[in-house]
Amino acid sequence: MAFYPQLIIDALRHVRYPGTGKDIVESGMLEDDIRIDGNKISFSLIFDKQNDPFQKSIVRAAEQAVLTYAGETAEIKGNIRIKYRTEQPKPTDEQPLENVKNIIAVSSGKGGVGKSTVACNLAIALAQLGYKVGLLDADIHGPSMPKMFAAEDFRPVLAPVEGKELIEPLQKYGVKMLSIGFFVDPDNALIWRGGIASNALKQLINEGNWGELDYFLIDLPPGTSDIHLTLVQTLKLTGAIVVTTPQPVALADARKGVNMFQNPKINVPVLGIIENMAWFTPAELPQNKYYIFGKDGGKNLAEELNVPLLGQIPLVQSIREGGDDGLPISMQTDHPASRFFMEIARKIAK
Repeated sequence: MAFYPQLIIDALRHVRYPGTGKDIVESGMLEDDIRIDGNKISFSLIFDKQNDPFQKSIVRAAEQAVLTYAGETAEIKGNIRIKYRTEQPKPTDEQPLENVKNIIAVSSGKGGVGKSTVACNLAIALAQLGYKVGLLDADIHGPSMPKMFAAEDFRPVLAPVEGKELIEPLQKYGVKMLSIGFFVDPDNALIWRGGIASNALKQLINEGNWGELDYFLIDLPPGTSDIHLTLVQTLKLTGAIVVTTPQPVALADARKGVNMFQNPKINVPVLGIIENMAWFTPAELPQNKYYIFGKDGGKNLAEELNVPLLGQIPLVQSIREGGDDGLPISMQTDHPASRFFMEIARKIAK
């Protein structure tokens, strides 16, 4: 029988930590270091403290779960390593982004809901309102900002600042922007383990020449991952925005995103939900609305979770074209669609 990481993860979901009743995967106790060599399987379990009374029983239960649910030929006995959580990094004298007033994460539970389009246009809209704005494209799996800013050939350079060499961001449309896409071949898939990706993003945060900003927006990867945890531990986020479409499959993931930020260990205020692709209005029938992905899904989710609905953005061809052509719709201030982003930007500022 062939073993693979997801099979092991699914098997370990059957092991519950007695202290909380949650499974060890959901509780974040499984380290991202599963190794499979033939039938030999190894991984690490993370405990909060060294004198955890359930440590041995959890290890035995994990071994049995792999044998029962993954396959009885698995060589797992004695191959589970134990680790302990370290304290979250304490603020240092050189706190990252110390000259930034507000740091906002733009997140989505799943890909394809227009999160990057929203982040790009919101950053530009805030700049249009007269604020100093920075934007970090932290979506390591699909960095979109280089294309949306028509800057795919841009390569950052180092600039001397107060005795240090810092990475000079792109400055365009009133926004300072850095993207992981500036440092990789756009034609090749970026296959990085979580630790490497986290370190790369830390470098863009700590070594970017961001200067004084009113707003610093971070376009996060979709889902919930160690990238999100790294940023929460590295930065003191002012709040998070969750982007979704009205369809149920997107709403289910958006709910997880809101819950992640509201988790006591994360504890980041959710500024609100943005419902993207809320309806479609054809240019030839401007009074008509067609609810292709469902009606008011994001609005209803916001009411259910008791978080603000920041806005509903329609499915408009010119918004898509603006992103693809490197001229985001928020720059086209005379276009009717730009007002949706301006209204949301005003709500965020308020």
